[in-house]
Amino acid sequence: MTVRLRLTLLYGGLFFAAGFLLLTVAYVLVTNILENLPFAVQPAEPGGITQQQASAIRRAFIDGVQHRLIVQSAFALLGVGLIALALGWFVADRALAPLQKVTVTARKLSESTLHQRIALQGPEDEIKELADTFDAMLDRLSQAFDTQRRFVSNASHELRTPLAINRTLLEVAVTDPEASEDMKTVGKTLLANNARHERLIEGLLLLARSERELTTRTAVDLGEVASTVLKTAVRTDRPDIDVKPELTEAPTVGDPVLLEHLVSNLVDNAIRHNVDDGMVVVRTGVLDGWATCQVENTGPVVPAYEVQSLFEPFRRLNTDRIESSKGAGLGLSIVRSVVGAHGGTVIATPREDGGLIVTVRLPLA
Repeated sequence: MTVRLRLTLLYGGLFFAAGFLLLTVAYVLVTNILENLPFAVQPAEPGGITQQQASAIRRAFIDGVQHRLIVQSAFALLGVGLIALALGWFVADRALAPLQKVTVTARKLSESTLHQRIALQGPEDEIKELADTFDAMLDRLSQAFDTQRRFVSNASHELRTPLAINRTLLEVAVTDPEASEDMKTVGKTLLANNARHERLIEGLLLLARSERELTTRTAVDLGEVASTVLKTAVRTDRPDIDVKPELTEAPTVGDPVLLEHLVSNLVDNAIRHNVDDGMVVVRTGVLDGWATCQVENTGPVVPAYEVQSLFEPFRRLNTDRIESSKGAGLGLSIVRSVVGAHGGTVIATPREDGGLIVTVRLPLA
């Protein structure tokens, strides 16, 4: 049973107990009054009643009054008790309203909305103390997450410079006409490894940025964003992938750069993890009152129990960490963070023939 129902039953039970006690006291008092009422009988006359008959009439009168008192009081107690239950239901709802506000705020919270507070107004009672304690906990959590994001962002920035220098030196060494074939082979391998590290750092930077509170909110059409992304989405190493756009208007509000990264990561992920001569379908539009972007692709079969883990950082299908050339494992993590920052939802559904259908829903503009 819910707390509201338990409180209602408690209020009703206490009312019925108090009503029963009051009815008992009233019964005793009325009986005592009736027993002490003077009831005189004149001496019997021809055709009159005797003393025994008078006593019987007196007893019948008292019994009748007691019976009617009990029956009518019971009906009155039942009627008023039902009204008390209804009032208790509404009173319990009003008493629990601050707790409902705490619950609603807690449900809205995520890493990107820790700035929200309950800020409960009212007397300094136990419920307000609970809300203030919850707000203080959110302050500590927000500071901890901000510290973590700043660390990731600063560390990523510090790592970009040496990687850029390494890339430049390797490119110079590989293009040197006097370099040996072995040197060029090693240089190309190091360049590929360096490029992977650069992608990883760029992904960490974007992930750290997408988990912050949005500072830019403008009107954006997901259809237009998807169209822009698809112009450069086909990878040179996967020319066999057939990308099919099905784009209609899907107006929303948010950060255009982050939303472009969102669609780009979905499309890039769908192309990267695909089969030979595979297919990718990109759809945008309005669905059930949400601005929606859906990316469907062919690919390896994805077990249903593996779907949610794909949204975790550095997670790949079947926990594969060997095929690092396929990416840093941050694509869907960035998608989830960007969607959360915009107050939307993202759902991934495995296809029966292999591949995924990833659906992103954002609030309409």
